[in-house]
Amino acid sequence: MFGLEPHVLLLLVLCLVAACAFEFVNGFHDTANAVATVIYTNTLRPWVAVVWSAFWNFIGVFSGGIAVAMGIVYLLPVESLVDQNVYHGIAMVGALILSAILWNVGTWYYGIPASSSHALIGSILGVGIAFSLLPGSNGAAVNWSKASETGLALLIGPLFGFTLTIILMFILKRFVRNKAIFKEPHKRKPPPLWIRLILVVTCTLVSFFHGSNDGQKGVGLIMLILIGIVPTYFALDHSKNPLDMRESLTRVEMVINKINPGELAAAERKNLTEVKAQTATLDSIFLGKTDVSQIPQEQRFHIRKAILLTYSRAKKIMESEKVSMSTADRKIYNEGIKDLRSFTDYAPWGVLLMVSLSLGVGTMVGWQRIVKTIGERIGKEHLTYAQGASSELVAAGMIGISTWAGLPASTTHVLSSAIAGSMVANRGIKNLNPQMVRNIALAWVLTLPVTMFLSGACSCCSGR
Repeated sequence: MFGLEPHVLLLLVLCLVAACAFEFVNGFHDTANAVATVIYTNTLRPWVAVVWSAFWNFIGVFSGGIAVAMGIVYLLPVESLVDQNVYHGIAMVGALILSAILWNVGTWYYGIPASSSHALIGSILGVGIAFSLLPGSNGAAVNWSKASETGLALLIGPLFGFTLTIILMFILKRFVRNKAIFKEPHKRKPPPLWIRLILVVTCTLVSFFHGSNDGQKGVGLIMLILIGIVPTYFALDHSKNPLDMRESLTRVEMVINKINPGELAAAERKNLTEVKAQTATLDSIFLGKTDVSQIPQEQRFHIRKAILLTYSRAKKIMESEKVSMSTADRKIYNEGIKDLRSFTDYAPWGVLLMVSLSLGVGTMVGWQRIVKTIGERIGKEHLTYAQGASSELVAAGMIGISTWAGLPASTTHVLSSAIAGSMVANRGIKNLNPQMVRNIALAWVLTLPVTMFLSGACSCCSGR
């Protein structure tokens, strides 16, 4: 299968199973973020809550698009990994998944809401840095521009979650006359119907957006594995005919050829030369071809590489203030490059199914530890109905916006900071439990460096 030797195929299967295991762990690690309020407030029975959450996580994976998934794929320039020893690639993939799982399980065991997103991204960065240190590597193997964008998104989310929840709590106190919503949940008695409906809706939203964002990270991880180990089969979307991109390529070339090199700085002229070289590569591959069967399988990855290099180099030119271009030409270019990228930015439905099932099943396991932390240990008082609803509403909104923007979000950190904000809105900063907040903050700070070190060390040891 895929032209791989049996033992390499077995290692590929093991990598895919490990990726599904990561999503399974992600499911039971992050489940409490969605179900904590409905379980803690007796709105839903635990088994109903986790099944409901699992269902909406499943739907979220299929409905969330692939922008976040591609963000994970492009953290590592896969193109530079493909030319290396396949065993190095497998070792690195195994190292990053193992590191992320170990950290997730460890923090779950101690009931600390740590971020699966941080764990995965830290592990990917650690592998990339380790790759650059291996003998025969050709430089850095981390897309630092994408990494910076990702890191900023993960940092801003919790800050907004904390602040917006405080604001929402003040609004509720000002305009909601029924004070039942501000009371501590009864240990056995369910809340009033209208409060239950609000809590179920917010639980549903967090579950759906968790699937649409965190699930897409799993999709990205699996695509990273498939493209890196079997590039000739997964470099391009098999549901599309590569020959159909020729019209879009012609439009991109038409606009690029209008750019006057004399207007550009030296670095931009170099990028322009690279863009023309890559489009020429695509032209040579397509020359004289009338059927997709005439394109050798091994050239599919060269097509992918040329498209991505064209996009990245042309983007820097288009952003330059020195380039004078009409609005119409920019529109033609944007439409052309978007169509070209549709051949490289994709995920087969089978990958979506694998991730959604893994995340959904994981969601139904192991929620108890984090639920208690969310409900009782972040603040000095127990979570009220208003705090639970406002925290989850803000968290759902933040995660949804991140998914729409194609950026990863940490469900755990956004919701934990939102819960903390709701506690502060009640009685000020003194209402926070300093020991638990310290533990959460410590996990937040340590997740990236620890997982980077673990994955980097494992990949270096196994890649030698």
